[in-house]
Amino acid sequence: MKINCDMGESFGIWNMGNDAQVMPYLNMANIACGMHASDPTVMLNTVRLAKQHQVTIGAHPGYADLQGFGRRPLELGQDELGALFTYQIGALAAICQSESVPLCYVKPHGALYNTMMKDDQVFTTLLAALHRYDASLPLVVMAVPNHEHYQAMADSYGIELWFEAFVDRAYGSDGRLVPRSEPGSSYHELAQIRRQAAQLIEHGSVTTLDGEVIPVRADTLCIHGDGPQALPTAQLLQQLLQQLQQEMLHDASLSSPTEQSCGGH
Repeated sequence: MKINCDMGESFGIWNMGNDAQVMPYLNMANIACGMHASDPTVMLNTVRLAKQHQVTIGAHPGYADLQGFGRRPLELGQDELGALFTYQIGALAAICQSESVPLCYVKPHGALYNTMMKDDQVFTTLLAALHRYDASLPLVVMAVPNHEHYQAMADSYGIELWFEAFVDRAYGSDGRLVPRSEPGSSYHELAQIRRQAAQLIEHGSVTTLDGEVIPVRADTLCIHGDGPQALPTAQLLQQLLQQLQQEMLHDASLSSPTEQSCGGH
């Protein structure tokens, strides 16, 4: 089980998140690519920070929406969306190459992430674009009960999927995240976050807002770097995973990245 976090989401003199403090506790850094947040200098500095702490680097492309932080869906044609997606991955890949570190995976951001999990055409558009660019790059997607549906689509393009679950967001009975607009959609108490993380790691399940226990198969746990609890949550998860290392050893060997160049710490 790996810890991932959205990073590098500052822009110019405007600062977002607590990257320098959070990075040492991560395994995977999802680095913004300049469309929903970030700029070339922020991208470079974040890549260098991840390299310093031996954290695996992934591209975090989103809709071109700096004002809305990429959380507003945009209506784009397949070619337009595919080009936007590829453009961002390529930009971060170039910076990684300049720093002699590999780009190891891709995780869409915000509204693009949510839309691909609801719209198969958007999902296949991203798969096709990734296949054309570099089919060896895994795609991070939401761990949902019907994960086989997404795996089958990815298999047709030769793309590996890494499924992620969220420790600081509430789940609905459909196995998906409760919309941010609804009360109780985000968790702010560390005890609550720890309970959900432990349940995901030890039992492969979450308890919904309605009290229902549903299965969630996850390869990685996500925390949100722009929240005030990012640092204590990252510290908590690292401690929890260390405590449960023996129990997770078998699962980690099956579901986590194994290439040395992209393994992180």
